[in-house]
Amino acid sequence: MAETIKVAVRVRPFNMREQERGAKLVIDMQGSQTIINHPKGNVEPKKFHFDYSYWSHDGYKEDAEGYMHPDDDRYCDQARVFKDLGEGVLFNAWAGYNCSLFAYGQTGSGKSYSIVGYGANKGVIPVVCQRLFSKIEEKVAAKPQDEYEVNLAMIEIYNEQVRDLLNPASLKLKGGLKIREHPKKGFYVDKLTTHAVGSYENIEMKMDNGTKNRTVAATAMNATSSRAHTIVALTFVQKTKEEGQQAMTKTSVINLVDLAGSERAASTAATGDRLKEGAAINQSLSTLGNVIAALADVAAEGKAPGKSKVIVPFRDSSLTKLLKNALGGNSKTVMMAAVSPADINYDESLSTLKFADRVKRIKTVAEVNESPTEKLIRELREENAKLMHMLGGSGIPDVAMIAEASTEVSEEEKEKMRKEIEDELRAQMMQNHMELEDSEKSASQKLQEMEKAMEEERKKKQSDTEKRHKKPYLWNLNEDPALSGVVCHLIERTKVLIGKGEKCQVRLQGLSIMDEHALIEVDKQLIYITVRENAKVTLNGDPLTTRTELHHNDRILFSAGHVYVVHHPYQFKKANKAGKTFEPVTWDVVQTEIAEKSGFDVDRKGKSPEELLLQEDLISLMPMVNEANAISVELDKKKLFEIVLVAPQARGLSKGRTEVMVKISDLIHNNSWLWDRNKFINRKYKMLEMYQGYVDEDADWDLPQDIDPFYETVASHVLIGQAQIHLKCLTYLIGFEESVIITDYQAQERGYLQVNIVPLKQDETPIEDDDDDYFVEEPNELIGKNMKYKFIIVGAKGLPQKISNDVYCEFKLYLEDSPNETDHINSKNPDWNWSKVFSHSPVTEQLLEYLNEEVLIVKVWGKQRLEDDSKVNKLTTKELKSLNEKEKLTSYMKKMEGAGGGFDMATTVRKIELMHQMVTEIKKVTDDAKKDGKTTVDVAAIDAILTPERMKLNDVSQMIQDEKKNPNSQLCCIS
Repeated sequence: MAETIKVAVRVRPFNMREQERGAKLVIDMQGSQTIINHPKGNVEPKKFHFDYSYWSHDGYKEDAEGYMHPDDDRYCDQARVFKDLGEGVLFNAWAGYNCSLFAYGQTGSGKSYSIVGYGANKGVIPVVCQRLFSKIEEKVAAKPQDEYEVNLAMIEIYNEQVRDLLNPASLKLKGGLKIREHPKKGFYVDKLTTHAVGSYENIEMKMDNGTKNRTVAATAMNATSSRAHTIVALTFVQKTKEEGQQAMTKTSVINLVDLAGSERAASTAATGDRLKEGAAINQSLSTLGNVIAALADVAAEGKAPGKSKVIVPFRDSSLTKLLKNALGGNSKTVMMAAVSPADINYDESLSTLKFADRVKRIKTVAEVNESPTEKLIRELREENAKLMHMLGGSGIPDVAMIAEASTEVSEEEKEKMRKEIEDELRAQMMQNHMELEDSEKSASQKLQEMEKAMEEERKKKQSDTEKRHKKPYLWNLNEDPALSGVVCHLIERTKVLIGKGEKCQVRLQGLSIMDEHALIEVDKQLIYITVRENAKVTLNGDPLTTRTELHHNDRILFSAGHVYVVHHPYQFKKANKAGKTFEPVTWDVVQTEIAEKSGFDVDRKGKSPEELLLQEDLISLMPMVNEANAISVELDKKKLFEIVLVAPQARGLSKGRTEVMVKISDLIHNNSWLWDRNKFINRKYKMLEMYQGYVDEDADWDLPQDIDPFYETVASHVLIGQAQIHLKCLTYLIGFEESVIITDYQAQERGYLQVNIVPLKQDETPIEDDDDDYFVEEPNELIGKNMKYKFIIVGAKGLPQKISNDVYCEFKLYLEDSPNETDHINSKNPDWNWSKVFSHSPVTEQLLEYLNEEVLIVKVWGKQRLEDDSKVNKLTTKELKSLNEKEKLTSYMKKMEGAGGGFDMATTVRKIELMHQMVTEIKKVTDDAKKDGKTTVDVAAIDAILTPERMKLNDVSQMIQDEKKNPNSQLCCIS
């Protein structure tokens, strides 16, 4: 009998970020109804009805163990969620039904809390597992002849590739594991390992291993965990035998699915981008949406999916293939949708609610999976014999004959078809063989094998825990809090080499990691790190160049993706005895620190919500920009990415907030473009796909220009700058004739725009200055009258030679829907002589307010010239980046000299170099003295010699630092 998918929606409390930004509550729940209110309040609230609407925003209190208890009747705790959803999953599993529970929602919406939980607040998955084994113990005690087996598998789908998280070797397989289709059982993952588990403790250990493997693989691929789907599959087998009857086998597959963040598919498709179709990384979630919509249409028809005219695109992605049974087949399915309560996440929350509403309409038909045990074994043997016969030659030629019927199929294609069919048959036979072996093993045999392996894991885990109390180690940080602290590298030797080479004790993989990247040395209670030549390491936000001592809680960034925190047991214990505490280190803390050291203002005190949003965009984009630059170097794409802050006026808006954008520079031709945040994120994930193809040694990793995410054509217009025209003179019917500065997004002068505004009489003749009939003493005198004026763009002077092709101006005045546009001219001093008469009949208060207070933005656009520089064509991306940074510094130093700073650039740079050398020598002397047992070092004499020079250099250094803090500075992105 068909039944609808059970859907629950849950809303969490405000998080710290939302509280700091003064977020407003937009979600309300009344019974099973969920209501979402528009932030502006002028739109009708949208209402949705689900099986359960869980209010967990407020009305709770925390007990001594940390469990969140209801403080009023409205609050929904973890126990209630399990009672409503988890108990049904357990009941159906014991009945022999396949069950699926999947979590959907925006990243950070709280879905992991409901499904997994933390601390005393255990989620649905751990409680289901615990109760399952508790009941197994009860059943076995009552009927010892019955057998119960639980097997665990854990997979991840990232970028359409399927990886077995419990088999580290599979993570290195090119293209991941294959998904195949069995004629009776549907889609399955070929060569997926399953592990017998005898208790919830076993499941926890296995899932911890899977999470560790996931973290290592994700870091190596620079993959974002919120873009990956995770499926934990429990296969529950019951073998029962009543007196005088044959044994019966009842099988239930419980799929627990944590879907990728729902915002990823929608938010990153950049409008107007030629690559806006999105990366393969979005394919699974996009296809899932299409599948849900199609299944909802099928349900509306009242037909089964196979008999409907609606095509359900299960085959279009890896995720939907594996969820086919859960969504449209033999399974009892539950969906948990999590939403944020905050107005700043309104669009994402509304999208989640609409998605959940469609899911609610889908129907599945679940059947009990029960058969005589002997029959199951016999069918597997018969099917394998049949497959063996086909592989012997009798069956495959018949398939090949189909191809022979077509004259368009070549011999090569026929052979390829034959191999593919053979491959499928062998895979099916291997799968059957594994199931047959599994069926013929007793439950006690499997548990014995499992316990032996688990005991070794327990001993290793206990040994590692003991070592961490005595030895220093590095623990990982990840954007996903669930993946932080999962990987620990013990420093067990006096010298530990870090890198991707075979000689390294700490093996790291990923972007720009060198064979030998860094060396950590332990000298009694002191720990030092030395960076290898050309390797990139950042310590507490500062680039490392010399041998440096490490301290407890230090943050280390290796290249662009590996973030680790130092645990120094000696310093930690010493601090505890002294009553000192350490601030907790999170991913956001590290990224904020790097942004601050790069010269950006990250202080959150006294900031408006718009300013806090700007900071968040900045901090979230910085690691992505670092990744894009690292990929550009690895693939030698000759591109440089930099973060820039663009004011609303620089985007042609008189009002609005400053946006974080990314400047992409062509280091060969010296051209540049600005990408908005969404366009950059979309392109960055395509770059990651490209990089993965390069690592996997795919022959076609280097894409043609039309689909290359690094490529931007000079055929497209770029914004040269904008001129701001004040229109207040019109409120007195006074003319305007001015040469206005054209400035770019960095507020740098890019030329001059000659603009004339001529007030007109009704017959469109100019109003003369001495015409008393048109004299205006107060602007309000114009209300109710007619106004005419001619707006003239005469031309521009001094535009950049580099952007002087197809130059034109564009603007919208007052309430115009479409922009005004001049002719297109190839010149750095274009003469447009463009004009237009504007008429307002009558003048209103709104118009006068606009003329008084608003600024007219005239944008100047042009196309860049493509000029090759033969001197730099042969340089690598790394060499070009270095040259680019030196040119910026040289330009800045010349600017200081020109401003009368009295500094000779070459001498100053040389002095800075010498200063670094002297400081290094002083540190070396100090360190040597400490080793010799001396308690003091006479630094005073050295310091007296250096003081005069240091004072001069400090002035230069302060100027450079001040300039770097200016977001419009040429130095703001120089390391």
